[in-house]
Amino acid sequence: MAGPAPAEQPKGRILIRNVGLMLSGDLARPILDADALVIVDGLIDRIGHADDMAGEPAPDMVIDAQGCALCPGLIDNHVHTAAGDWTPRQNQIGWIDSSMHGGITTMISAGEAHYPGRPRDPVGVKALAIASQRAFAAFRPGGVKVIAGAPVPETGLTEDDFREMGEAGVSIVGELGLGGIKDGPTGRLVHGWARKYGMTTMTHTGGPSIPGSGLIGADVVIEADADVIAHVNGGPTALPDDEILRICRESPRALEIVHNGNLRTGLMVLDWAMTNDALDRVILGTDGPAGSGVQPLGILRTITHLASIGGLAVDRAICLATGNTARIRGLTDRGVIAAGRAADLVFLDKAEASAGADVLGAIATGNLPGIGMVMIDGIIRTHRSRNTPPALRVPVIVPDDPSRRA
Repeated sequence: MAGPAPAEQPKGRILIRNVGLMLSGDLARPILDADALVIVDGLIDRIGHADDMAGEPAPDMVIDAQGCALCPGLIDNHVHTAAGDWTPRQNQIGWIDSSMHGGITTMISAGEAHYPGRPRDPVGVKALAIASQRAFAAFRPGGVKVIAGAPVPETGLTEDDFREMGEAGVSIVGELGLGGIKDGPTGRLVHGWARKYGMTTMTHTGGPSIPGSGLIGADVVIEADADVIAHVNGGPTALPDDEILRICRESPRALEIVHNGNLRTGLMVLDWAMTNDALDRVILGTDGPAGSGVQPLGILRTITHLASIGGLAVDRAICLATGNTARIRGLTDRGVIAAGRAADLVFLDKAEASAGADVLGAIATGNLPGIGMVMIDGIIRTHRSRNTPPALRVPVIVPDDPSRRA
């Protein structure tokens, strides 16, 4: 199901009530004392208690959460887009829409590295980046906001090339190491140019992932100084533990744990971050589509692994895939439940027959939650997810009562 073009603006007032648990996505305050929120024209307008909203203007729609938890839409910090909702890596159509059913409302490209015949000359690199940025700005599979057009750093690119891309709307750079540039000094130079023109940057970490990529070890990662240390737990092959821990200690940059990496190494990075009060640096991605396939539930599964095996509180684990990523990527319009942010929302509950007293307890036992509804920009994109196990409770739209408008 294709989403609306950006020109289509959501309109109207929506009241969500009977929220059992409001998960903010903000590490500083992961749970909000609230059971209701109001959406106006696609943006969160007010958060609080339904009893305090009785005198406000009548909403155009009322959603009864029926005790479900509500959290910000999940952000997948690491995908490899190609053409529309098709991935040449697995020759699969509909993977982005399917990911929306896993609670993903924003995806960020780590480089269109799987694009068939990907150009490697400066003119071609720029052309692909600008075309991809333009295409996904106008096409939103399942309503998902895809930030694409991530040029893979190649030999021959100049500062003027980055200026041209930045002025054209390109806001991200793909993984250093997937192209011709694989050394630290050149990487640092390129990343400096990119930042100058408003782009955030990434560096591959670990062994080669696809033909043409290379081993990127601790020395290169630290010297290249990208904003995001992509798949610090390997994509898919992780570096030795001593190199990983050196990166954690010596670089101040974001540490990305991915679903398609080494889980043991990811848990080690999580433990280091928890021990060293550095959870604000940890973000999550899938690194899909990849050789291991398409993972519509990849972010939910990673949250569940980090909480159930890594000992991280579930409400804080959700922040790694929401508020942390939004802050590090400069996405000030989404990622947390707060007034003025986009109404990108996921309704969760524990799955039927799951252990645990509630949704947090269920995730802490290692079970995936069920998704009962996903909203993007205040528009309902799906009711019950077709990919998660069935949620015990799901939100419902309350039938309109004309007396409310009298």
